[in-house]
Amino acid sequence: MVPAWLWLLCVSVPQVTLETQDRRVLWGPQPVLVRVKDENDQVPQFSQAIYRAQLSQGTRPGIPFLFLEASDQDEPGTANSDLRFHILSQAPAQPSPDMFQLEPRQGALALSPKGSTSLDHALEKTYQLLVQVKDMGDQASGHQAIATVEVSIIENTWVPLEPIHLAENLKVLYPHHIAQVHWSGGDVHYRLESQPLGPFDVDAEGNLYVTRELDTEAQAEYVLQVWAQNSHGEDYAAPLELHVLVMDENDNVPVCPPRGPAVRIPELSPPGTEVTRLSAEDADAPGSPNSHIVYQLLSPESEDGVEGRAFQVDPTSGSVTLGALPLQAGQNILLLVLAMDLAGAEGGFSSTCEVEVEVTDINDHAPEFTTSQIGPISLPEDVEPGTLVAMLTATDADLEPAFRLMDFAIERGDTEGTFDLDWEPDSGRVGLRLCKNLSYEAAPSHKVVVVVRSVAELVGPGPGPGATATVTVLVERVMPPPKLDQERYEASVPISAPAGSLLLTIQSSDPISRSLRFSLVNDSEGWLCIEKVSGEVRTAQSLQGAQPGDTYTVLVEAQDTDEPRLSTSASLVIHFLKAPPVPALTPAPVPSRYLCTPRQDHGVIVRGPSKDSDLASGHGPYSFALGPNPTVQRDWRLQTLNGSHAYLTLALHWVEPREHIIPVVVSHNAQMWQLLVRVIVCRCNVEGQCMRKVGRMKGMPTKLSAVGILVGTLLAIGIFLILIFTHWTLSRKKDLDQPADSVPLKATV
Repeated sequence: MVPAWLWLLCVSVPQVTLETQDRRVLWGPQPVLVRVKDENDQVPQFSQAIYRAQLSQGTRPGIPFLFLEASDQDEPGTANSDLRFHILSQAPAQPSPDMFQLEPRQGALALSPKGSTSLDHALEKTYQLLVQVKDMGDQASGHQAIATVEVSIIENTWVPLEPIHLAENLKVLYPHHIAQVHWSGGDVHYRLESQPLGPFDVDAEGNLYVTRELDTEAQAEYVLQVWAQNSHGEDYAAPLELHVLVMDENDNVPVCPPRGPAVRIPELSPPGTEVTRLSAEDADAPGSPNSHIVYQLLSPESEDGVEGRAFQVDPTSGSVTLGALPLQAGQNILLLVLAMDLAGAEGGFSSTCEVEVEVTDINDHAPEFTTSQIGPISLPEDVEPGTLVAMLTATDADLEPAFRLMDFAIERGDTEGTFDLDWEPDSGRVGLRLCKNLSYEAAPSHKVVVVVRSVAELVGPGPGPGATATVTVLVERVMPPPKLDQERYEASVPISAPAGSLLLTIQSSDPISRSLRFSLVNDSEGWLCIEKVSGEVRTAQSLQGAQPGDTYTVLVEAQDTDEPRLSTSASLVIHFLKAPPVPALTPAPVPSRYLCTPRQDHGVIVRGPSKDSDLASGHGPYSFALGPNPTVQRDWRLQTLNGSHAYLTLALHWVEPREHIIPVVVSHNAQMWQLLVRVIVCRCNVEGQCMRKVGRMKGMPTKLSAVGILVGTLLAIGIFLILIFTHWTLSRKKDLDQPADSVPLKATV
């Protein structure tokens, strides 16, 4: 259908020829498109004048229970047909005047949160709502229509259900009705889910069905959840749960465990020795008579009563044990055991279980080494503990793996515990390893005797002692590690010592000339540092946190630079002393320097007192540290370059551009000086040059003086003009006052 606003007209006009620069256009009869603008001339209409709905007391707030419908004949998609729904009034207004809420665009009527809390206590059973629909969207103008909604409050019937017991394999017509749920409100749809997924369904009336036979062994219990929803799939209330219990029947046969490998029993094992324990399974409900299994031995049959039985079975536990009749090595016996459910009662099911038994021999062979003499093996005396020295192999003629387990030990030749053994229990191979350092001077050679024995106790006539093997080890002499002049170093330092203070020097006492490299280990606080070549130990930073009387222990390690594997170490104990009285600091001004902010990669060189300075009393070396001001220590960093110079840089990325006075404490032995370093922090251009604010130059006028000069100049010009005008006026007046005869006559022609 063609919209009312669009008409296609065919208008006949005379043929017209138009001349243009490029082409001639002929006009003849042409279609004309006419658009008709829509006017808001249609009034919206409700689908019905009176709506009736039922509301259950258990309905959740915000879930629509009624959807209002209205239409507008104006053009779709325009403001003229854009409808909004509103509640105009509620009667009665108790217990709350706004018990309902209406979604303005969809017309979905729902219970409000306040109405949800008041609905159960409401005395009124029917509410009448006056609702309005208006076009033009949210604009104040527009046409409107009114309808009435009657809401009946009914009792909540959405209540929990009792568990249901269903027999498995039930022979009935499916689907089979098992229960019913009911939502007392109107416009309801039911949805069902089961955990785990099962053969259940629900119809439009809330009737629950099972759709096929159930099996206890597959699933003994189901939990069904049923939801009551509106037409938009929104839940009116929380789901109801229904437990379905499947009742068991004796419909499963006991299942014997699968026949495994033969059970090995040593010959001459005593009566009562357990051979195996049967554990047949019944898929019926656990703990019920249907799954109660008992056992009975079928074969081999006894020859002369109990005394003639080689095996016995416990009817309850299924334990198969040896009887009084002895067994012979090499026998292979098949046992048949009957497993019966219903505790063996008549009418039950049964299965026959099979157990194969193999009678094995006893442990009558001792293990032996394949080689009794190994070596000689040469080892340098500095070889690391844990090194494998030799691998020995032993064998056992027994067939049973348990009897082939071996135990090894060092019998003699290792009184100092220099060697040790490690092995896998079932491998027959043992490794002789070094567990202590070798010494050529103490023992240039070792003869280690290793013995092997069976882990299990040997039986039979004359097993004899364990077999042995001898390993010969020759020790090779190597160069000793470096040696320090002391095994333990101690030094004392005041807790106020600045960074870079020299504590002591570590020196070598090795008669062999070698180059050493020093390092510190376990310096957890980072208070110390050591010069790698000279061995000078200094404070790396201020000893913040140290207390007088405390000690601080680190390890000094010296390593041969030519043979890095050769090294030695000694402990260094630092005793912290009480800070001595601080001598008066003599400030020494330092010329101004410039630094850029934001921070750039350059700083200021700070020099210690020179020899000819009044502050200097020696030749250094000097220690440099920032003053104790926390702000200075936060904003600045001072790095010692050598014994006479330090490097001052910004610690922060940005520091306020201005002149800064940084106190730097310089110390040497017990003397201390303070240098006041003047640094001007400024913004810099791309070339790193400082840009400073330009102030007023001397001799240049200020703004006030310039204004004064200008006003004075204008005033002088005005006075001058006044004088000229006054003089001109007076001279003019004088000319007018002269007699006529005094005026010269003009010449006439």
